[in-house]
Amino acid sequence: MNDEFSVLPRDLLERSAVEVAPLLLGCVVVHDSPEGWVAVRLTEVEAYAGEGEDPGSHAHRGETARNAVMFGPPGHLYVYFTYGMHWCANVVCGKEGEGVGVLLRALEPVAGLELMRASRPKARTDRDLCRGPGRLSQAMGISGEDDGDDLRRGRIRVLDDGVGPPGAPHVGPRIGISVATHEPWRWRVARNRFVSC
Repeated sequence: MNDEFSVLPRDLLERSAVEVAPLLLGCVVVHDSPEGWVAVRLTEVEAYAGEGEDPGSHAHRGETARNAVMFGPPGHLYVYFTYGMHWCANVVCGKEGEGVGVLLRALEPVAGLELMRASRPKARTDRDLCRGPGRLSQAMGISGEDDGDDLRRGRIRVLDDGVGPPGAPHVGPRIGISVATHEPWRWRVARNRFVSC
């Protein structure tokens, strides 16, 4: 790992998803694989609250085998399969047992472009590589095998390179879900072209 990167403090991730989500903007997600090193910068995220609070969340009805990682300690990756074709990745945050997380919605490629292009051969432009949660997981090589990965020490990490979150991110409702869309829990870097929409 490059010396300019540092792991996120655990106490940052122990906050609510609504607090953590905008703070993750600008962080770098890296994936160390046998094929090489891929790095991307977070440009768009969505917060999901825990059991009983958020009908848009996988944790709404309580812990199951599928969502167990969400109820574990903060700082781990919760990965789930959706629409029978896409993996989606979330940063688990909050206190252990709460079941809260932040969905990674879009990323800006930083390093490992050739690997990402090989993983997403149908992407027409580099902008399309990581624009949307399913696309970014494909480009990053994230799958169900990564569910539960430690984001501070694992193969996939969320790191701070000193850039920090943007001062005035764009805030809006969550998308891609059919319930609880009124919550203004989606943050994206303003005027950045590497966002989902």
